[in-house]
Amino acid sequence: MKGVLITVEGIDGAGKTTVCNRLYEYMMEKGYNVELIREPGGTQIGERIRGILLDKNSLNMNRITELLLYIASRAQLVSEKVMPLLMKDYIVICDRFIDSTYAYQGYARGFSFEMLQYLNNLSLQGISPDLTIFLDIKPEIALLRKKGNEDRFELEDLEFHQKVYRGYKELEMLFPERIKRVDAERSLEEIVVDVISLVEDYINGR
Repeated sequence: MKGVLITVEGIDGAGKTTVCNRLYEYMMEKGYNVELIREPGGTQIGERIRGILLDKNSLNMNRITELLLYIASRAQLVSEKVMPLLMKDYIVICDRFIDSTYAYQGYARGFSFEMLQYLNNLSLQGISPDLTIFLDIKPEIALLRKKGNEDRFELEDLEFHQKVYRGYKELEMLFPERIKRVDAERSLEEIVVDVISLVEDYINGR
C-alpha cells in the first residue's frame, strides 16, 4: 500500500466530523490526493447499515447485533473504498474506525479485547491505520453539544459515555506511536491547527 490512512476518533460530540472536514479541505488546497470517508457508512451498503445502527427506533438492539453490523460495514468500506484508494497513493481520512469498536463495543459494551481484535482484523483485510487523532474532551462537555439532536448512541446515559471515554484514554496509552491526543476542549481553530500539524509531521516523516 502506497497511501496513508488517517483516522479521527473521540466520543460523541468531540467534533470529529467538523475536524475531518477542515483537515480534508486543507489537504485538498495543498494538492494532495485525499478522500474523506466515515464509519459506519462510506458505501451504499454501509450507509444502510449506519441508518439501522444510529436509528432511535433501534434502542432494543442486541449488543452482538450491534457489533457485527459495525464489522460488516467496515469490511465493505475497506474492500470497496479504503484499499483501492491506498493502492492509488491517496491520503484517506476516516471519521471513526477500529478504535471506536474497542471503545464502544469493548470498554462500554463489555466485549473482550481479543474478540474485537479478531473481528477488526477480519474486516481490515491486512491494512491498519497509520495515524489516529484522538480528540480528547470530557463527556459532560461533549454531550452538551449534541443536546436536541441525539442519535441512538447519544441517548445513552452519562455512565456509558464515561466508559467510552476511559476506553479511548487507555487505547491512547496502549498505542502511543499511532494514537496522538489533541485537546478538544479548546476553540475549533486551535484544534484544527494541532491536527494539521500532526498529519503533516507524519507525512513528512514517512
